[in-house]
Amino acid sequence: MEPLRGAALLLLLCAAACAQNDCVCQKNKRVTDCALVNGVCQCSSIGSGVIVNCDTLTSKCLLMKAEVKSTKSGRREKPKDAFEDTDGLYDPECENNGVFKAKQCNGTTCWCVNTAGVRRTDKHDTDLKCNQLVRTTWIIIEIKHTERETPLNPESLKKFFTETIARRYMLNGRYITNVMYENPYITIDLKQNSSDKSAGEVDIADVAYYFEKDVKGDSIFLNDRLNVSIDNEVVPIEKTVVYYVDEIAPEFSMKSLTPGVIAVIVIVIVAIVAGIVVLVLTRRKKGKYVKAEVKEMNEMHRGLNA
Repeated sequence: MEPLRGAALLLLLCAAACAQNDCVCQKNKRVTDCALVNGVCQCSSIGSGVIVNCDTLTSKCLLMKAEVKSTKSGRREKPKDAFEDTDGLYDPECENNGVFKAKQCNGTTCWCVNTAGVRRTDKHDTDLKCNQLVRTTWIIIEIKHTERETPLNPESLKKFFTETIARRYMLNGRYITNVMYENPYITIDLKQNSSDKSAGEVDIADVAYYFEKDVKGDSIFLNDRLNVSIDNEVVPIEKTVVYYVDEIAPEFSMKSLTPGVIAVIVIVIVAIVAGIVVLVLTRRKKGKYVKAEVKEMNEMHRGLNA
């Protein structure tokens, strides 16, 4: 009996120790194999196996990789004709510290990205050279809320988003440079240069990704959904668009521009050409008029002299 009691006690002690080492990653639900290490919850990021610190935000690169992995490992196979909107989502290559590699590829097609993982060049073959990971220094988040009878209070709205972004995503308030309301659009500006960012501070690219997921109802946080509430009124969000501004301009050719942008460029060019043509014709007519006038004056002089 004694050996059995000893074994049972050992199992209980082991279970207690395991329970103490187990933890929950509140800031990232796409992780596994979590454990407390020196009082910090550390987990393995799905898809990459990189260990992440659950006391802060996980990098966007690791989050995208985990999301792609999750969509590939569903509980059942989708019908062959079913498709998923994966615009902007791809399986990225990440550095060991979680940042994007400057060059990303999908098979034999490659492109260069910025620190937010957003493509900033045309797509090429695998010979493409991406010399550096260009930093995104300005992120513009444009939110459109559903129609309402009265506009929101601009000051209350600014206070909610400023405080929420600072508290929920741990972003220093100095990087939230503007919150503007033009019913029904809310525009949030996040600006952060590499020289401004201190070691250990979260990156605006990661903040924007967490925020975008929150307002679209696909929160990365575990059991902690974001409720947009202004003056105790829940504000439903209809659409969210994120724009990126890099410290070096992107390198897109004309062929990669959307039809709408190309149409605008063509209209501007046509307008300029038309203006030039009108100016030339006007000057020609004026020249002919002056020449005719001089000719008539000469004839009059000859008539008087005769």
